[in-house]
Amino acid sequence: MRGRDDDSGEFLGPSRSQQRRDALDVLALAEKLASLSDAQLERLPIPEGLLPHIVETRRITAHVARKRQTAFLAKQMRREDDEALDAIRDALDAGGEAAKRETARMHRAESLRERLLDGGDAALGELLGEHPGADRQQLRQLVRNALDERAKNKPPRAFRELYRAVLALLGDGEHDEHDQPA
Repeated sequence: MRGRDDDSGEFLGPSRSQQRRDALDVLALAEKLASLSDAQLERLPIPEGLLPHIVETRRITAHVARKRQTAFLAKQMRREDDEALDAIRDALDAGGEAAKRETARMHRAESLRERLLDGGDAALGELLGEHPGADRQQLRQLVRNALDERAKNKPPRAFRELYRAVLALLGDGEHDEHDQPA
């Protein structure tokens, strides 16, 4: 019910502008859902009533027809609870953030591996300072073997093992930081 409260003079519902912004947010979410693969859709908490509409939207390829179907999907989504839409948004955001963190961790592991191969004992000392539980002997052996492989043009077996060891160290360090009570 739109209008003003007789006692306080406050508006009773959201403004038309706010309703339009909310509808456009749901439309953008509908477009994003229609662009996801089957595997990505399965990981999301999508209500059963919306799945046929999403599949139908993905099936349509004509531009105007797809736009119309996407608008219909958004209309069906607006009929769902706000909690269901928020759960879908959270699942989409969490997946994106987790992938970004994992990519950053992998890039950091690659750069650390290169520093270990180029910097020798100084880089190894820094890494062991950050991760005191690391196996110093294993890391030195892997660095030595990777340098030997590089010098003899052998396949990069130790090079890859060094990467996996550094990646595991970074993974352990991240979990330790997040698991400690604040």
